[in-house]
Amino acid sequence: MAMSSSQVRVVDPVLTEVAQGFRHEEHVGSLLFPRVPVQSSGGQVLEFGKESFKLYQARRAPGSVTKRVQFGYLGKSFALVQDALEGQVPREYLRDAARVPGVDLGQRAVMGTLRALSLTLEYDQAKLATTAGNYDSNHKVTLSGSSKWSDASSDPTGDIDDGKEAIRSSVGIYPNMLLLSAQAFNVVKEHPKVVERFKYTSRDSVTPDMLAALWDLQTVAVGKAVAFDDAGNDLDIWGNNAILAYVPQQSSGMEEPSFGYTYTMQNHPVVERPYYENNARSWIYPVTYERVPVLTGMMSGFLIQAPA
Repeated sequence: MAMSSSQVRVVDPVLTEVAQGFRHEEHVGSLLFPRVPVQSSGGQVLEFGKESFKLYQARRAPGSVTKRVQFGYLGKSFALVQDALEGQVPREYLRDAARVPGVDLGQRAVMGTLRALSLTLEYDQAKLATTAGNYDSNHKVTLSGSSKWSDASSDPTGDIDDGKEAIRSSVGIYPNMLLLSAQAFNVVKEHPKVVERFKYTSRDSVTPDMLAALWDLQTVAVGKAVAFDDAGNDLDIWGNNAILAYVPQQSSGMEEPSFGYTYTMQNHPVVERPYYENNARSWIYPVTYERVPVLTGMMSGFLIQAPA
């Protein structure tokens, strides 16, 4: 018997479009590591140094040779990782057990699966951004004692300014974003020196947007994600950290200088054609997401450890 076009098709185009547009509001790692497409599962990371921000002598005399510039260089290797989970729609959810689930039920199964895959990516991004060994000595600091933001005598604004200047002295531009862990945000929004700056302008609680204005940043985001292992133990994914970084607001591709990127296989995540499994008496929706976060411009980042 000849197969229909829908049977031949391996990828479900409608649900794949839903998957590619999915963004989890609580997950902020992609602000540090924007998604950019790649067409192979491995290669070399396109890294950036000072040359990406250098002032070049572009002026030429008539008839003279035009200078050439190349931004970025091939650094360490990368290999995409493939995450795959299957969403499940039990037959009992259907009024008519003989029919295929509609788009709504299929979409709900896919969205639940994507939330799980998004949490895994958030964990990978946070681990990369908060590992002190990924930064040189000029682009990280560990606070302790009275310098911790939980101490009223500490100076969060001074620490942020120091981090901003470290980045500017390295690459020539200021960072445009700050990612605070939930612990760091909860402490800094109550810090007397921060609250003092807003006492004449706002009676509301200090928000990330208010901190962005105070510290002259385009974005301040809060990493709130928590994960649980098989034993039920909780993990605060962003720990007790603050990360300053320069990240393009609308990246045109991996050739644009950035603190980091999430290299993503083109057209991923994908949802394969659902199938019925008799043993589980369920329709199964396989979702595959091939990606890896990478650091591409470490001099445009600054890690503040243990601020809270």
